[in-house]
Amino acid sequence: MTGQTTASARTSRARNTIDPRYSRLTVGVCPDQWGVWFPEDEKQIPWEKALGEMAEAGFEYMETGPFGYFPKDAASLQKAMDDHGFTVVAGTGWGVLHKAEAWAETERTFRAIAETHAAVGAEYIVHLPPLFRDDKTWEWTDERVLTPEAWKLYVENANRLGQIIKDEYGLKMVLHPHGDSHIESPQDIARIFDATDPSYVNLCLDTGHIVYGGGDPIEMVRTYPDRIAYVHIKAFDPGLVKQAHEEDWPFGEAVARGASVTPPAGEPDMPRLIDALADLNKDLYVICEQDLYPADPAFPLPNAIATREYLADCGLGLR
Repeated sequence: MTGQTTASARTSRARNTIDPRYSRLTVGVCPDQWGVWFPEDEKQIPWEKALGEMAEAGFEYMETGPFGYFPKDAASLQKAMDDHGFTVVAGTGWGVLHKAEAWAETERTFRAIAETHAAVGAEYIVHLPPLFRDDKTWEWTDERVLTPEAWKLYVENANRLGQIIKDEYGLKMVLHPHGDSHIESPQDIARIFDATDPSYVNLCLDTGHIVYGGGDPIEMVRTYPDRIAYVHIKAFDPGLVKQAHEEDWPFGEAVARGASVTPPAGEPDMPRLIDALADLNKDLYVICEQDLYPADPAFPLPNAIATREYLADCGLGLR
């Protein structure tokens, strides 16, 4: 695709070409690093400004984030990414899998995302689970604990959606654990991945959300080496995470209070994590994220540059 040509025509910092140990890891970015959680929101940075800053920060590979933040039309999306030297590797979507009445809307949403992203040469679709508390109001929107019947449907529909995305669009679906969702704790993650078909469903290892859910991302790399297909790399403050759970804060409140932090602050330990990913010895996109909603517009660019350069010092990409 054109974006790949543009990115490769200049000196690339996306892969570590100096130390072969890390050469199969490709660093990228997504709008979350710029404080973007929604397709449209008055508190978010306009996509044109964010895209320009992402390129300025030295990134070349893009996960597009909430569908509709960037142009939905494939031709318009391709042009925007080409103009800034980006290769699109993934799209992202929210979808309810544990309620029969929600399936039709979930399928429509993911077909639209898959059609656009297949057309621009992406490889992955990230499935984000709906939260049981609203992102903005923090009000309850669902039961906190799923019934056995709801879990069974979750698994069946995850396989069903993954099969559609793979067989009809040639893309790979990865499930994303998330704070305040039904896939949050290590036990939740084990339950879903023990039951789903690895031909159609694999794991987006979001290191920050795994920390938030009480897990160890480095241990998860060792536990699921064959299921980890894609990575979101971010850090959370363990003290604020502990307080958030003890006081039952909504996830959005934890973020607003600063729980998502800039590495090397927080957990996981990034050098150990990047070493563990490198030791998988397989090609992985590792996408920089930091939950910042809402963000001061002046903050994301210098913060992202500092994050990318620190991760490069750990072996992920080059400065």
